Amino acid sequence: MATVEKERLSVKVFINKVLAGTALGTIIALIPNAILTAILSYVSDNPVAAIIIQAAVTFQLATPLIIGGLIALQFGLKPAEMMVTAGAAFVGSGVIKLGDLNTYVGAGTGDIINIMITASVAVLLIRAIGDKFGSVAIIALPIFVGIGAGVIGMLTLPYVTQVTVGIGATINRFTELQPILMSVLIACSFGALIISPITTVGISLAIQISGVSAGAAAMGIAATTIVLVINSWKVNESGVTLAIALGGMKTMMPNLFRTPIILLPCLFTAAISSIPVTIFGVSGVPSSAGFGLVGLVGPLASLDAGLGVVPLIISWFIVPTLAAFLAQFLFEKVFKLYDRENVFKFLG
Repeated sequence: MATVEKERLSVKVFINKVLAGTALGTIIALIPNAILTAILSYVSDNPVAAIIIQAAVTFQLATPLIIGGLIALQFGLKPAEMMVTAGAAFVGSGVIKLGDLNTYVGAGTGDIINIMITASVAVLLIRAIGDKFGSVAIIALPIFVGIGAGVIGMLTLPYVTQVTVGIGATINRFTELQPILMSVLIACSFGALIISPITTVGISLAIQISGVSAGAAAMGIAATTIVLVINSWKVNESGVTLAIALGGMKTMMPNLFRTPIILLPCLFTAAISSIPVTIFGVSGVPSSAGFGLVGLVGPLASLDAGLGVVPLIISWFIVPTLAAFLAQFLFEKVFKLYDRENVFKFLG
């Protein structure tokens, strides 16, 4: 049975399984911190709120473990093999770094692309080894696969991280352009990145994007979120749509790789939604730029920056929603470029 499965596992199927596990794992790992921290940050002095925020941040550190385990699940691995894959992904993610005085410091989520690479290496090693370890598998697998794939991940991490750094540097150059064009390009960039393996939060923090540029970045993510919610409503179960609305936009990663045309309505909506950013001076900070509407982080940041309530509602909700419905009407109904069922159906 296992041999037949190996023969049928094409490169395309393998990649789709990795993407599906990553999409689901990202939702599970990131949503609690995104929502709870945004809500409780206003009462962070309260001891109960503080410990909940601490728990949410710590839970987010487990992102590589969660993604790695769910990738392994996609391949039907045994429980021990799943945990070995999860451990390898954790080691290769970069979420834990060696600090001063030989202390280990955890921060962020790790590099999602490298998590996928490391977990993929672990899965391939497990499939190649099969039952060769026999009765000593419980000892050999963690050493040869867990540490082996983890070390490979550690070696690839600096090079993979350069991809994120390069994208961030390109986006940062957009800030030197004319204001409206800058807003359009930044909004479209972040609108596309939020359904890719690239972490928007990581990029926004790395390049310290702020002011109107941060507002445009968050608006691009908000636009994509609204597009996905509107198009998911009738083709997916309500739980999937709710997860997207609460921050699970990366659920659509497999869809992006299978049907890249999903970017068309997202980019269209992001471009239109970026215009009020310049008109009203919608601003943000690096920590808000990567979230968009998740936990209302983007709108609240612009409110803190002095944006009025009416411009806030127009910018963050009315314009993106109208643009998303217009995109749906034009690209699906008028030009018939895609069928919503094929493009937005959850593949996880």
